[in-house]
Amino acid sequence: MPILDVRHLEKIYEGKVAHKALDNINFSINKGEFVGIMGPSGSGKTTLLNLIATIDKPTSGEVLINGKNPHILNRKDTALFRRHELGFVFQHFNLLDTLTVEENIVLPLTLDGVSVREMEKKLIEVTKKLGIDKILKKRTYEISGGQMQRTAIARSIIHKPSLILADEPTGNLDSKASKDVMETLTTINKEDGATALMVTHDAVAASYCHRVIFIKDGQLYNEIYRGENRQTFFQKIIDMLALLGGDSRDLSTVRL
Repeated sequence: MPILDVRHLEKIYEGKVAHKALDNINFSINKGEFVGIMGPSGSGKTTLLNLIATIDKPTSGEVLINGKNPHILNRKDTALFRRHELGFVFQHFNLLDTLTVEENIVLPLTLDGVSVREMEKKLIEVTKKLGIDKILKKRTYEISGGQMQRTAIARSIIHKPSLILADEPTGNLDSKASKDVMETLTTINKEDGATALMVTHDAVAASYCHRVIFIKDGQLYNEIYRGENRQTFFQKIIDMLALLGGDSRDLSTVRL
């Protein structure tokens, strides 16, 4: 059974002129896959992520996570579902400045009333893996952007979610920090079998995925698989983005 199954997903925003943001989207992600979503600005990538994240509701169709449809739950159960099944990594890190690195990371466990001993065990495990075990007592304004994003990743995986959702995780980072963050995501994907879905406009970041789904005008446009060679995959992604068109920001010209 796939971890994520998206079936006939449609989202229409009502207004003076109704806008169909997503049109009959179908795809699934199996356990341990790392999948990217790309497309020009306004193609529906963020809408899709918001529907999967249960932040927004579909007009029709369904999203199944581990076989369950979170959109039919009440508010309280949806919040619990989101907290247990999903891990989030955002472009702007979304860390709380008033908390230390450590407090930010264990937040999902604190909300669930996990014992301090259990928390410390999980904290050590996850921060060693991400190379941030030496900065736990620091506040977020004392660390670099790359360290902030690794802190955010640690927070997103400490409760072992079924699915990690990343929205432009490298969007605010320079190329070295981006590479670190993508290698971190790849490591947790390989070593922990974590399943991840990432929206990005960065071809270098996307080249770390197993496959990339391209969206244009709210519809699935194409899908390409990585295979053995990341360099070749990167080139295929660049070619596909050129075909899709979109603003130049969507095309990264960096070579690996």
